[in-house]
Amino acid sequence: MADDSASVETNSGSESRELQVYWGGSSQHSSPSTSLQEGGGGGPNYELYDELEKAMAEEDKSLRQAFEESMRRREALKDAIDAVRMRERKDFEEALARKAKEVENMSQQVDKIAIDLCVALDEKSSLQMEIEKSNQMVQESEQNMLSVVEQLENYKIEQDDLQEQPSNTITPLYFSLHEIERAIGNFDPSMKIGQGVYGPVYRGFLRHTQVAIKTLISQSMQGRSEFQQEVHILSKLRHPNLVTLIGSCPDACIIVYEYLPNGSLEDRLSCRDNSTPLSWKTRIRIAAELCSVLIFLHSDSIVHGDLKPDNILLDANYVCKLSDFGICRVVNRNEESSNSRGGCVTVSRGTFGYIDPDFAGELTPKSDVYSFGVILLRLLTGNKPAVGLPAEMQKALGDERLIDILDPTVEDWPFVQAQQLAYLAMRCCERNPMRRPDLASEVWRLLEPMRASCDISSFQVSSEENRQTPPYFICPIVQDIMQDPHVAADGYTYELEALRGWLDGGHNTSPMTNLELPHCNVVPNRALRSAIQEWQQLQQR
Repeated sequence: MADDSASVETNSGSESRELQVYWGGSSQHSSPSTSLQEGGGGGPNYELYDELEKAMAEEDKSLRQAFEESMRRREALKDAIDAVRMRERKDFEEALARKAKEVENMSQQVDKIAIDLCVALDEKSSLQMEIEKSNQMVQESEQNMLSVVEQLENYKIEQDDLQEQPSNTITPLYFSLHEIERAIGNFDPSMKIGQGVYGPVYRGFLRHTQVAIKTLISQSMQGRSEFQQEVHILSKLRHPNLVTLIGSCPDACIIVYEYLPNGSLEDRLSCRDNSTPLSWKTRIRIAAELCSVLIFLHSDSIVHGDLKPDNILLDANYVCKLSDFGICRVVNRNEESSNSRGGCVTVSRGTFGYIDPDFAGELTPKSDVYSFGVILLRLLTGNKPAVGLPAEMQKALGDERLIDILDPTVEDWPFVQAQQLAYLAMRCCERNPMRRPDLASEVWRLLEPMRASCDISSFQVSSEENRQTPPYFICPIVQDIMQDPHVAADGYTYELEALRGWLDGGHNTSPMTNLELPHCNVVPNRALRSAIQEWQQLQQR
């Protein structure tokens, strides 16, 4: 019994160890022998052990089956997931391939569209250039047509004037191009004496006469039109202060003038080639001569349109000769009488600084008055530039420092005449054309006595003129010969006693213009008083 008991214990211990090994060798489970020993009755309970062993075996089998079933399900789930992933990957790759194909197609379409767009832009650019060229050609044609129509109208007006005054027309001489080339040494640069807008001016000899030859390099329609107009105007006008037209060469658009050895007023004001500065008497005489020729032109309804010192030439005696009538305009008399602005519609091609600031497409006599005012300022100040000169003179007059702005090369300027010219010039340079003075009735009234004081013999023309009182000797207020002439702030000269009575009577405006006087100071006009006294002495002889 003892051996059997030991054997059972041994077997039970072995099986117990195997179970422990299978379930992880847990020391917490008590062995069967121990359980049997702990059972009641004191002896082994083999039936209970067998049942326990069976239960453990069934449990182990159930666990193993559950484990295997779990592993099968796990494998099935994995296979299902892999299948789904494979299907999704295949669908994604197919979709990606389709998208890549679409992108490639779209890229090809974009490239084609870009190429088509570049071609279209090039065609558009070419078409725009063609359109611009066409528009430019149309505009040029329209301008040329308008210019031709305007020129024809001007020629018709001038022809009517010529029919009214046929004796004024002098047929200019005709010169061949061969004669012109021989006269100036085949356009020898050493014969060049000046530069015009459209070409150089040469000095030469034609038919044993020294002449000035004005050439035209670019024979555009505008240039030829101005050439024809200048020849036409100068062939019908004669005045001591107009340049004399000798002839022309129509084939080459060349004009032949009298030769004037002292060049232009611009040359003399700038003392070109170290020439002697013009005296104040010469400057006053030039101003009066220029005023005279402008009055003559305006009376014939001609507006010069490009007054400047470059276009004022001087002969051997420094007598001024107005030239360059290429852009002049003939004012329609009917329009001038019905419209205060008058004038032909045109585009101003004058010189900056001398152009009327109120110019609005129409040249009028008032446009020449403005340019004349700037030339007066140049005569006073010498080589100062025309641009901004009116404003500079206005400031000098306001600060009472006129002497500081006068041409320093002229040391003996008579202050009274200088001040009169300065105020007169500023009136001519008024921005409002309606406030500019009339050349014939106002400007000449001031310049003529100045010229007379420079050359007292100027009014000793005839015994009949000696008996007539010059109008500039008469006081505008009392209408009698002045004994003590004084210059007021408006630039006009009055008898001192009459002027004092006007100012003391409460007037602060000019007796001539009705404009407010900037101040009430007066300056003696000694030059005019000397001229009056000299004239009175002549009357007593």
